[in-house]
Amino acid sequence: MITLVEETGSTNADLAASLRSGEGWVEGAWLVARRQTAGRGRQGREWFDGAGNFMGSTVVVLGEGGPPPASLSFVAALAVRDACVTALGDTTGLGLKWPNDVLLDGGKLSGILLEMVRGHIVVGIGVNLARAPQVEGRKTAALSDVIAPPPLEEFAASLAAAFDRRLEAWRIYGLAATLQAFLTQSIHALGTSVRVHDTDGSILTGTFAGLEESDGALRLRLADGRERVIRAGDIA
Repeated sequence: MITLVEETGSTNADLAASLRSGEGWVEGAWLVARRQTAGRGRQGREWFDGAGNFMGSTVVVLGEGGPPPASLSFVAALAVRDACVTALGDTTGLGLKWPNDVLLDGGKLSGILLEMVRGHIVVGIGVNLARAPQVEGRKTAALSDVIAPPPLEEFAASLAAAFDRRLEAWRIYGLAATLQAFLTQSIHALGTSVRVHDTDGSILTGTFAGLEESDGALRLRLADGRERVIRAGDIA
C-alpha cells in the first residue's frame, strides 16, 4: 500500500510520530510525498526536496535474532538500484558505494536514512528522478540525465516491490547474502585505493579490504598493513 500526499515536512518524521503515538504503521506500507519541506539525510544533512523526485518512507518491524538493524541500509540501497534498473531498462552507469549510496555515472542518485523508533526501523529514501541538487564537493545525478523521469506513482510501486524482495532475502538468508549482493554491484574492488572522511573530520587513506560480515562496516587496510574498521563515515 502506498499513501501519496502532496506535501509534508518529512515522511520519516510522520511515520516516527505515528509509531510514538501508538497508532503504528503497517510493514510494507509506504508514505510518499510529492514535496518535503524538512527532509534530511545521513549525519543530519539536509536533502533535496524538489518536486518530481521520489521522497518516501516505510517501516520495518524488528524481530529477535535477525541481522543488525543498521544493515537495512544495504537492503534499501539494493532496492533503489533494482527500481532504477527497471526504470532505465539496463544497468549501465549504475553502481553502489559504501555505505548506502546509489550512483549513476558517478553521481549520487539517492539518499537513505534509518531511524529506530519503538522496536521499528523507519526507512527514508529519496531518489533524484527529475532533477538533482547542487551539493558542494559532490557530483550528483538524476534519472532524467539519461531518460524521461518515470511517473512518481510508477517508481514508488517498483521501489516498494523491490524493497519487499530484498527485505525478505535479508531475513531468510541473513546479512552475508545481502552484503555479497551489495559487493557484486559495488564500485569498490578489493585492493583499490579509498579515502574515507571519518566522523571526526579526519581523512583516512588506504585500500578497500572488504566489509565486516557481522554488520557491513568498511575494512580499510592502511599503508602499514594494519586494518581499521569504519562504521560511520563517507568514502570520497
